[in-house]
Amino acid sequence: MIPKERAHLNVTAITHEGMSGKNNEDRYGVSAHTLSEPESTPSLFAIVADGIGGHQAGEIAAEIAVETISHAVAASDASDPLAVLNEAIGQANLAIHQQSKSDLAQRGMGSTCVCVWAIGDQLYTASVGDSRIYLVRQGAIRQISTDHTWVQEAIQYGIITPDQARGHPQSHIIRRYLGSEKPVEVDFRLRLDPEETDEQVVANQGMTLLPDDLLILCSDGLSDLVEDEEIQTILEETGLEAGLQRLVDLANQRGGHDNITIVALQVPHEKDQPEEKRKGTPSKMGWFWGLLVAILALIIVVAVGFFAWGDTRPDVTQTPTPQATAPMITETSLPPTEIFTESPAAPPPTKEPPPKSTYTPWPTSTETP
Repeated sequence: MIPKERAHLNVTAITHEGMSGKNNEDRYGVSAHTLSEPESTPSLFAIVADGIGGHQAGEIAAEIAVETISHAVAASDASDPLAVLNEAIGQANLAIHQQSKSDLAQRGMGSTCVCVWAIGDQLYTASVGDSRIYLVRQGAIRQISTDHTWVQEAIQYGIITPDQARGHPQSHIIRRYLGSEKPVEVDFRLRLDPEETDEQVVANQGMTLLPDDLLILCSDGLSDLVEDEEIQTILEETGLEAGLQRLVDLANQRGGHDNITIVALQVPHEKDQPEEKRKGTPSKMGWFWGLLVAILALIIVVAVGFFAWGDTRPDVTQTPTPQATAPMITETSLPPTEIFTESPAAPPPTKEPPPKSTYTPWPTSTETP
């Protein structure tokens, strides 16, 4: 892909070390590209990584995660986003594990990660650990990633209720992380409705983003202390830049026991989109039918003009002379008009984008993860 200075989504980000006095072990990255020189489809990739391990090792693990995954995405052709993300996150897992083995002070370090990849208006996500991705759409906020924690599994199997999960002593025991000796299992579930099966939520990958959709990536320093509905309300009341600062302040007022990182990506309002985006780019079939209509129109114009010319010519009569009878002259029809058109040069072959999800947006209800 080709680097691009300006992203096609509005980007706002903030990070804070919190109130515990420890180093900021969170890292994030946002990068914009176009797919290729002839293919102008925009691409935006964002990642938040929350390092674990302490003694400055957690921040090293998070840096490795952000750099490894971001570089792998940028070097791809985006033809198979989920395969690219799976391979990139696997590379990051191996790199962190190998680094931890090479330095005793970094032994046992790891990182979570959540990734959002917007290719044009198609959304792809991936996650490992307990950092989160939210989608705010049409007045409702929903966590579309799944926490890989003991508490979340306990809720899933009915051991505890969501209310009991708040403040649970085992709430920070994570079940997946980057830096594991074993290959990491990347979660591609993109949950839009609590009733969806695991197969359905994976099929949501590639869903279409709508104008004003807001994607929020955050570390658990925010989600542990600020409720989902509070996140939505604050951002709606104050806007993105001021809203992110208010969210950080609120988390710190409630203890700020961990680092806080938030990345917000918002689809521009429809009236703010480029004119060609609003109108839509003509397809190849559109060019074909347009050319065909133009040719037929030209044929009709020529035919109508010919017959009109024939009808308006003055009649010519010949008077026979007494000396000889002139041979009768009959007018023969003109040869058919030939129309030569030059077909436009065929555009260079492009890869078809992955099929878009046909999922209908959920009802405006909220769910506490």
